[in-house]
Amino acid sequence: MILDVKVHGRIVTMDPARPEARCLGVWGGRIAGLDEEVADLPARRVVDLGDAVVLPGFVDAHNHLAWAGRAARTPDVSGCATAAQVLDVLRAAPRTGWLEAAGYDHRVLDRPLTARDLDTVGTRVYLQDVSGHACVVSSDVLASLPASVVGAVGPNPTGFLAERAQTAVRELIQPYSVADIARDVRAGAEQCLREGVVLAAEAGVGAGLTGSGALEVAAYQRDPLPIRVQLMVSADELRAVRAHEADGVRRALPLGLRTGLGDEWLSIGALKLWTDGGMIARTAALTEPYAGVGGVGQFQDDPEVMRAAILDGHAAGWQLAVHAIGDRAVDFALDALAEARAAVDRPDARHRVEHCGLVRPDQLDRIAELGVIPVVQPTFLWAYGDDYAAIMGEHRAPWLYRGRAFLDRGVVVAGSSDRPVADGNPLRGVQFMVERRSSGGLPVGADEALTVHEALAAYTIGAAYACRVEHSLGSLTPGKLADFVVLDRDPRQCEPARIAETTVLATALGGDFRHDPGGLAT
Repeated sequence: MILDVKVHGRIVTMDPARPEARCLGVWGGRIAGLDEEVADLPARRVVDLGDAVVLPGFVDAHNHLAWAGRAARTPDVSGCATAAQVLDVLRAAPRTGWLEAAGYDHRVLDRPLTARDLDTVGTRVYLQDVSGHACVVSSDVLASLPASVVGAVGPNPTGFLAERAQTAVRELIQPYSVADIARDVRAGAEQCLREGVVLAAEAGVGAGLTGSGALEVAAYQRDPLPIRVQLMVSADELRAVRAHEADGVRRALPLGLRTGLGDEWLSIGALKLWTDGGMIARTAALTEPYAGVGGVGQFQDDPEVMRAAILDGHAAGWQLAVHAIGDRAVDFALDALAEARAAVDRPDARHRVEHCGLVRPDQLDRIAELGVIPVVQPTFLWAYGDDYAAIMGEHRAPWLYRGRAFLDRGVVVAGSSDRPVADGNPLRGVQFMVERRSSGGLPVGADEALTVHEALAAYTIGAAYACRVEHSLGSLTPGKLADFVVLDRDPRQCEPARIAETTVLATALGGDFRHDPGGLAT
């Protein structure tokens, strides 16, 4: 055998059977062997990385590629400190139709914006909240919404719309063209590649909160992408089907499409369901009110509608990815998943709770018992931890985006970013999991801290397991895909406060150095 590539460096495999190596051989896009297994084999190309560190490529188990790409090309108001500055940015923005802008965060402004403010900019203005769960729109947009939506918002609407009301606005804007979606997806994928991510799970295509149009999947098929992508399909796409009674399927995607279809580059992942909102928008569903601001958030839809989607999706053979941030939403998700499992026995369903943002102590054992995988976003607490801790109060703040409590119960933890809601850099997430400190230096749930190795595992083998691809990704093990990231130092051996500063020197997929700005592989 002649290897395609032989890589020399400080190799951290994340495989407990063989934790480290100095040489890795690649043949046919997969790892042919390590050290003595490939030492005597010739190679068409030899790459000597010196003291650079090689890790398995990162897996981002919850990402929004299309949204990230679109946000990068729309006006960004995240750097504004006043309402007047936001309006200046919007007035200066070029436009040909709808004016979309990103990065709105009323918490950091001198006052919230209203529809009347946006009316001074022009017509059809859509200003998306940084959380993705809310927006502010101009008066003409409010007037275009169905009466049922406006009525649900209440009398004298200000232009601020959350959850289902925001989705109604997005339905007015859409569909985006397949060409535009494909361009945005590629831009999001290239961001991931530069940060060492080799697989991104797109958290919701089709209808609903994060979809981009009825032909969205075609955009992912349009051109080869630089990374591997797994698509979560919105549960709003379920349709009643006339199936044989032996199959026990009431609703499904047309033709019975479900989790697992596809190849190593593009595949269908979980069925995505939303049960509540987000903490930035104060719509995450809680059992106790938000400290200082009141309210307990909201469910995303009628509980019976959400419950039916979970039961039907499970019965149809889907892995489920249930968005639940507040502890009341986590209760709902666990109840419905337990009911689904009791109705149809599927031992390796591997259902996930996306975010699992606020988990009470009494919920921990139940998560372990059900085999649910928490898909967490540690960078949320780095970016927004000061605010989250304040609105949760002293007794609930330690329950936010847990780590240690899950691992101690044998629960697999999957790391992710929810890009572009927060920094997509996996190493930023790793640093927070170790330090448990916000960007402002505030400790948030210090008892939930992980070791660096455990945090790296969340973004490699843990996230791969959540995406059902642990047989091919997550560790540098012979037979798996030769997807790896090259770092300028070992995150396990530097100061925890500097982990996020680690430089990604290169990212390789199938042994092909697709991100290699320094020419390491030449």
